[in-house]
Amino acid sequence: MISFTTYTQETAPEDSREILSKVLETMKFIPNLLGKMAESPATLQAYLSLSELLKTSSFTPAQQQIILLVISLENGCTYCVPVHSRGAKYANVTDETIDALRQGQRLQDAKLEGLRQFVQAVVRDRGMLKEDQLQAFIDIGYSKANVLEVILAVAMKTISNYANHILHTELDSAMQPYKWER
Repeated sequence: MISFTTYTQETAPEDSREILSKVLETMKFIPNLLGKMAESPATLQAYLSLSELLKTSSFTPAQQQIILLVISLENGCTYCVPVHSRGAKYANVTDETIDALRQGQRLQDAKLEGLRQFVQAVVRDRGMLKEDQLQAFIDIGYSKANVLEVILAVAMKTISNYANHILHTELDSAMQPYKWER
């Protein structure tokens, strides 16, 4: 099996060192995924840039984490599901909602359930949605901008979910309480 190095700020390729330095400054540690992504400075920067752009979307932090969690669940990412389960908790998503998402169950909140269903459909159908799916999303109070912001989140998570599948990224110790198996 080909193994990928989990780089530190000191051992990373030159063009990734400054990026990891900023990650360390912001997060106080370098997540294993980002340490592995440092192999390709372009990939590392692309992922972090998309993450920052998603934060400027019209979705709340809680909605953002729900979207990222649903995408990661759909893609079966054993690294990102724990990360976004924890992120959802920090964004004040209820334990009941997080558990329902992780178990593939309907959400009690109708608007969040509509968001869950829409994100699932986008991932499962690779964006080839039917008009009634788009209309249902708009009818429950989301906007056309939200449609595009879901696509932004899918692009971001495609990078990390696929990378984790290939890199076999070890779960960070802080995420262990949220461990998830396919």
